[in-house]
Amino acid sequence: MSDLHARHRAVLPDWLALYYRDPLEITHGEGRHVWDADGKRYLDFFGGILTTMTAHALPEVTKAVGEQAGRIIHSSTLYLNRPMVELAERIARLSGIPDARVFFTTSGTEANDTALLLATAYRGGNQILAMRNSYHGRSFSAVGVTGNRSWSPTSLSPLATLYVHGGVRTRGPYAHLDDAGFIAACVEDLKDLLGHVRTPAALIAEPVQGVGGFTSPPDGLYAAFRDVLRDHGILWISDEVQTGWGRTGDHFWGWQAHDRSGPPDILTFAKGIGNGMSIGGVVARADIMNCLDANSISTFGGTQITMAAGLANLTYLLEHDLQGNARRVGGLLIERLRSVAAGLPGVREVRGRGLMIGVELVRPGTDEADPEAASAVLEAAREEGLLIGKGGGHNTSVLRIAPPLTLTVQEAEEGAAILEHALRSVHP
Repeated sequence: MSDLHARHRAVLPDWLALYYRDPLEITHGEGRHVWDADGKRYLDFFGGILTTMTAHALPEVTKAVGEQAGRIIHSSTLYLNRPMVELAERIARLSGIPDARVFFTTSGTEANDTALLLATAYRGGNQILAMRNSYHGRSFSAVGVTGNRSWSPTSLSPLATLYVHGGVRTRGPYAHLDDAGFIAACVEDLKDLLGHVRTPAALIAEPVQGVGGFTSPPDGLYAAFRDVLRDHGILWISDEVQTGWGRTGDHFWGWQAHDRSGPPDILTFAKGIGNGMSIGGVVARADIMNCLDANSISTFGGTQITMAAGLANLTYLLEHDLQGNARRVGGLLIERLRSVAAGLPGVREVRGRGLMIGVELVRPGTDEADPEAASAVLEAAREEGLLIGKGGGHNTSVLRIAPPLTLTVQEAEEGAAILEHALRSVHP
């Protein structure tokens, strides 16, 4: 055990998880690569859990942060803040939500917490619909709507949560149906549920479930849900903490794969917009955002230095069409991994879109999750210079691949080759 690891264990919580048998200290990064304390270079296919979205040490963001730090770092939301207003204006326009208002937080957890506060206050009730296998953060209320046992340390909650089908396409009672049949069955299940309970305040859903293993329903499911929800006055919260900013390639927001019935009432975001700086936030229609009848501020949400980073990062992303790059390079990477998986009995499925890719592992010859294999592949990939993530919910074990959106074709091929070798070393 390294000295730093020993110090970590002595002073930080036991439940603060670390990857790898010999945990890694990352000291610096550039582009799509990072270096550890021993000087070893790694190709980063996880980006600090989808947070270093554009590139490590992106000069445009680094410059903006430095220049803002030289002026003022923080003043709180009690004072007018030009960078916050400018970023809010841009996000409001991009959100697709009419008459949008934006509130900044410091994380996706806090953003979802705020969205739940708004929805329950607006609707006057604390009942929430959430998806099975979902993850929405680590606050008390966010844990209360998380449908993933591995990330839910308590059943206590300020909310009454009901979980519905639909977030996982290839497992569960409707997996055998075609896409249209799957959507129809999930909608009927939702209608049946609503016939037995008091009307919930909102449905919160990730268009692509992140921690749950990059799984998603067929396009259009949430549009079909939206029609039912609207009939009951139930709000739709789209958790875009991992799917936002063009990562899925096909769309700028995940909800746009389900846009037939219009945008969500509330959208939450975080992670990639700050490229490593702590930015989260909520976008909602003005009548919803303005429904609170008590004072509220955010001490660190919208602070000038993070807003400067967000503005520079968003500008770079749009000017360089990183959504298009995610679609093109991500599509190549998915097909490359699917060709690898075709010859490996331990790989059940390669799924995803853009640069949000999941590789689900099972014990060969079965449909049972293989978490030991996932950990072994993680270790083997690290040894060869590739960092990836892992996740999954009930009965799943998934490798999570989410590189910075500037990933090149050459780097995608390099990472795929390392991952193929790692997979074959675990399941020859």
